Amino acid sequence: MPATTVVVVTWRGAAHLGDCLDGLAAQTRPHRTLVVDNAADDATRRILAEHPSAPEVLRLGANTGYAGGIAAALEVVDTEFVAWLNDDAVPQPGWLADLEAAAGPTTGAVTSRLIRPDGTVQSTGVGLTADGHGHDLTDRTTTTPFGFCGGAALVRTRALRDVGGVPTEFFCYYEDTDTSWRLRLAGWDIAVAETDVHHRHGASTRPGSAAFHRWNERNRLLMLLRCAPTGVALRELARFAALTALLPLRSLTAQLRPRHPDVPDAANFDPRLRLRVLADLTRRSGWVRRTRRDVTRRSTVGRGSLWRRWAGG
Repeated sequence: MPATTVVVVTWRGAAHLGDCLDGLAAQTRPHRTLVVDNAADDATRRILAEHPSAPEVLRLGANTGYAGGIAAALEVVDTEFVAWLNDDAVPQPGWLADLEAAAGPTTGAVTSRLIRPDGTVQSTGVGLTADGHGHDLTDRTTTTPFGFCGGAALVRTRALRDVGGVPTEFFCYYEDTDTSWRLRLAGWDIAVAETDVHHRHGASTRPGSAAFHRWNERNRLLMLLRCAPTGVALRELARFAALTALLPLRSLTAQLRPRHPDVPDAANFDPRLRLRVLADLTRRSGWVRRTRRDVTRRSTVGRGSLWRRWAGG
């Protein structure tokens, strides 16, 4: 029996999915490949049907996002580990062997080193800022990231299930940092393996788009409300709401006073987008309360001590 099921979630992946499957077919470690067809288009399904590796396919009737796809796959995984791999990522042949070798008995997840097409490092894991943002670490010497990057990582199946699985409500973005946070609260370690995965970052989504910013802003706050100390979560929610209320006034001031700094043009400074985020949070308030209690029940490490150790790193 292989030790790992590699899960690839795809939606509109025809342009790059074949390269991802080629990389998996070249792995030196035996594994199960499971591709989640997230209501993919015909071109993507053609790649799945014709690829010589004949991957196993789990077909979903609707696009559930990356988080939903991983969660659906977890229901049918029976191996010790489950690897998350973006469909626009291509691992080196020794990738899976390196990840499995780095997984000690207390390791909940192992992250890879993601490399952009220009050869620069995109991520060697995820850090946590003082205001609760997850950010990619890019130092090749990093040995202790706060969390794993979901683009290419190995997660212990039992640990993932024990901490409540994958938050399908997130759809996409921050599901990896949220999962990392819950793993650490439950006492699991997270490691990084010195193995490269070439990643066409943003091939499936559009970083900088309104949808991108909405998911990022919303999911960061959902993560904090689920995992962070109460004071931190409420502080960041209040900051977000206060800036949302002030943005129209700042825009008016900039129009009346040309020398006054204008509001940044990024989509996450659009009051309408931010109001949608606040509405999303309101609709999910019951889910947040339930899952926060569940995270607390499953934790062995205090939220405050974890925050003090990692925030700002």
